[in-house]
Amino acid sequence: MKVGISCVSIEGAKNNLQVEAGSKGFDQIRAEARQLWEKELSVVTIQSLSEADQTTFYTALYHSFLAPTTYCDVDGQYRGPDDKVHKGNFTNYCTFSLWDTFRAEHPLLTIVQPKRVPDLVNSLLNFQEESGLLPVWTLQGCETNCMIGYHSVPVISDAYLKGFTGFDTQKAYDAMKKSALSGKRGLKFLESGNASDYIPSDREGESVSKALEYAYDDWCIAQMADKMGKKEDANLFNTRAGMYKNYWDNNTGFMRGKTSMGNWVWPFNPMHATNLQHEYTEGNAWQYSWFVPHDVEGLVKLMGGKDRFVSKLDSLFTLKLELGPGAPPDVSGLIGLYAHGNEPSHHISYLYAAVGQPSKTQAMVRKIMRTLYNDSKAGLCGNEDCGQMSAWYVFSALGFYPLNPSDGKYYLGSPIVRKASLAVGNGKTFTVSTQNQSETAVYVKEVLLNGNKLIQPYITHAQLMEGGNLEFIMSEKP
Repeated sequence: MKVGISCVSIEGAKNNLQVEAGSKGFDQIRAEARQLWEKELSVVTIQSLSEADQTTFYTALYHSFLAPTTYCDVDGQYRGPDDKVHKGNFTNYCTFSLWDTFRAEHPLLTIVQPKRVPDLVNSLLNFQEESGLLPVWTLQGCETNCMIGYHSVPVISDAYLKGFTGFDTQKAYDAMKKSALSGKRGLKFLESGNASDYIPSDREGESVSKALEYAYDDWCIAQMADKMGKKEDANLFNTRAGMYKNYWDNNTGFMRGKTSMGNWVWPFNPMHATNLQHEYTEGNAWQYSWFVPHDVEGLVKLMGGKDRFVSKLDSLFTLKLELGPGAPPDVSGLIGLYAHGNEPSHHISYLYAAVGQPSKTQAMVRKIMRTLYNDSKAGLCGNEDCGQMSAWYVFSALGFYPLNPSDGKYYLGSPIVRKASLAVGNGKTFTVSTQNQSETAVYVKEVLLNGNKLIQPYITHAQLMEGGNLEFIMSEKP
């Protein structure tokens, strides 16, 4: 049976069917689909430690490519969130699980599927034109608003800061700013731009999680504003990006909710998740207090310096879990209180590397890959969330990860491949190679980029896209 579908019209469905299938039979279509996927997945070739690792890696890469999904007819027409038919000169996409995918999947696409990036951005911008605001979480052309933040912003700013073209920069900036100043979902409490502003927990649910993610999104706007010469806006959004500090309680050592009277929410248990601590989204204070990817240095200062920061990070991975009754099932994939099965935790293991403890990042990243991913039917520890869970694995298996998804830096971890080659465009290849790689050689003795020893714990997007060789000298000792 051949089936044509369209979000526009019956005629559109018939046309899609004719163009996509025509007189082709089942076997031909199946064979062509296999060839297409083989081409897409061959953008990364790896030599792994085992066949199981090979399967796990390519499954992860495949999952990373499944969304966003094409949402237009073959002639370019699509039905917008305003329920009107539009036609663009680009491929319109939907299924933007942005609360998840801004963290690693979209940065991954800028490396291995760069040709899609301008159309992804244009899809976000057209959605804003047709609905009023940039997408939060879209499905089938509609806004679901099912998660927090306005994470179209880091996707757009990352594309802009990495030098992508093919979209209207001013239009993009205006759309980002409009979302930030919409006043919705607790944002009205931040409108004055005063450094002391905060979202009161008795006036807005999930206040702490929302505020921390807004702060990050605002930092992204500030970076774009600064590069575009909009100094006043850059100052405003840099101030808002620093408002995460208003939720830090030095007495308990956690990000906490404040009431409209300025008091800390009480009772308070940092282990309790959503149903008992309503200030957090699918998590608790232990998990969310680390979400300041744009200002790790500032977070370190809040926590009392690097030694106390690292000690608290150690505790996160070792404390026994007591989430309390009615905890959300999303808090899964647990190592201590660390929840890899939910996206807000995905950057945390790389924080060690950012504060001068790379061996602890190496050990933990390898442990996560070995214990929470495999090639079985139960090979993921949490919701795939449109590819983010797998994008984490793809990056980490290659040996690096975007701790801050929009600053163009990839922090180094512990590669699980023997060798990998990435086709990065313009005929260039970026190769990851390892010496002394084994199941027990978890640690990295040194790293060479094009033969030169790396001192900093990261490589940049620009370095990666130039092609070359990143060589890890592995060791069984930290």
